[in-house]
Amino acid sequence: MIFVNYGGGGLWLFEHIPWDGLTFADLLFPWFVWIMGVSMAISLRSMRRKCVPLSEIFFKILSRSVKLFLLGLILNSMGKNNDISKLRIPGVLQRFAVSYFVVASMHMFFSRATDAAETAKWAKIRDVALYWQEWVMMISLVAIHVLLTFLLDVPDCPKGYLGPGGLHENGTHFNCTGGAAGYIDRVVLGPNHMYGHPTTEKIYETSQPFDPEGVLGCLTSIFLTFLGLQAGKILLTFNNPGRRLSRWICWGVLLGLLAGILCGFSKEDGWIPINKNLWSLSYVLCTAGLAFLLLSVFYLIIDVLALWSAVPFIYPGMNSILVYVGHALVTDMLPWFWAGPETHWRYMAMNLGGAYIWVLIAYVLHENRVYLAL
Repeated sequence: MIFVNYGGGGLWLFEHIPWDGLTFADLLFPWFVWIMGVSMAISLRSMRRKCVPLSEIFFKILSRSVKLFLLGLILNSMGKNNDISKLRIPGVLQRFAVSYFVVASMHMFFSRATDAAETAKWAKIRDVALYWQEWVMMISLVAIHVLLTFLLDVPDCPKGYLGPGGLHENGTHFNCTGGAAGYIDRVVLGPNHMYGHPTTEKIYETSQPFDPEGVLGCLTSIFLTFLGLQAGKILLTFNNPGRRLSRWICWGVLLGLLAGILCGFSKEDGWIPINKNLWSLSYVLCTAGLAFLLLSVFYLIIDVLALWSAVPFIYPGMNSILVYVGHALVTDMLPWFWAGPETHWRYMAMNLGGAYIWVLIAYVLHENRVYLAL
């Protein structure tokens, strides 16, 4: 993620897609959201086994969510953007905070210290059956997201519009960027508190602010966190590696197929195109499906076959908040950035070097047992 945020070596594969579609850069943020759900299952199970009171668990959830949200606002104020009347409210850490708070608060009530016995009814799907109430809540959120997306009346825009506005479709919907998602943000947040330079600005010459971490997209990011939680439930519920792998792979394939059906297995022609700016349902299902499959591969290589210890990536993973905040604070500073000719080689060396420096910093912090926890 650091390599991509620093510029990805100037390669198109590591740049965010302007609107519909998917590049490697568009996978990283949702994968972090998803893995947050996985770790959530482990941490809440641990607290329930220690008989930590629900009130104390909820306070920890609330405290961490507030800290993440405030930290995100602070990062948004960088670069002389400290005018509160124009401060952008949404952001990456804010999206983490909202998703974490909703899913963790819900799972707090339904998490268990232990699971039912193997012989219990629905034993083979107890990772789902024992938490059916959570599924009802999450599917309801998804339904609300879909209904708002396609049925909300947006002034001077057709219902269900999912395009970038501007010059898209010969400018027939110029001020409809993001459809319902953009409209909700402009009403709830106000244009001054949204991202002012979206990816659509250069290609489609849009004039409206549009926030890729807006209000409506929170519903699908919450669902993505929940899908990560489901992966964590499988890890905790089934001890046999084969049972874990088979379920993760099934989930990955199923979610991928659902995403393909929604987007029509095409870039722009389906019912719900894959779109990171909108955090569309197909985008969330696609990235979650890939995450399930990727987890299966790494689990097999690292835990089952013991072919790799996950070094050096394990170090920044143990200090992810510190590394993320740190890499944002040193933008345009030496030794992460330096002036020179506008070539791919320079950008690649600079961006890879910048990412490597943070891996090295994370390693030194790990060796000295220094961690930042919220």
